Amino acid sequence: MTRIVLLAGPSGSGKSRLARLLGAHAFRLDDFYFDADRPGLPRAHGIVDWDDPATWDATGAVAALAELVATGATTVPTYSIAESRRTGVRPVALDGCDLVIAEGIFAIELLAPARAAGLALEPVYLDRNRTLVGALRLRRDLARKRKPVGVLLRRGLALWRDQPALRRRALAAGFTPLSMRQALARSR
Repeated sequence: MTRIVLLAGPSGSGKSRLARLLGAHAFRLDDFYFDADRPGLPRAHGIVDWDDPATWDATGAVAALAELVATGATTVPTYSIAESRRTGVRPVALDGCDLVIAEGIFAIELLAPARAAGLALEPVYLDRNRTLVGALRLRRDLARKRKPVGVLLRRGLALWRDQPALRRRALAAGFTPLSMRQALARSR
């Protein structure tokens, strides 16, 4: 039986890294963002507010995750953060892997609709120091040239400020806070 860990945490906290370290299938929720030119997307500071769940396709993510667990394969969007749009689709398959880590900044928002769809999930919040997370996020985003430096710095400061509220929201939704070390030990 395939086990699903729904992994929440701030951007840059190491969610993808944790999936790699565990040899799990990483189901990237960030691939379900809408294109930047979609009408009605929320805006902040003159740009699309990519931290608002309204920029993301929760219904599509739940459907693809359910199909992956039920059949062992599905098709997901390929999303370019640098271009702020979907650039295609790609097939994904479990290939015998029995651990799926569904991770992304909207994992908290996915918990209720995924459970309503009948998916059994273990909700975990990757709990790390916000200054460390901010530094890791900036290093990653600069290396990948995700957005202009000014945008990364403004967004990074906002995410740093918002991290305690994100943690409170995750815990209120039923997520268990774990450090990287605890998450590794628990999931092995």
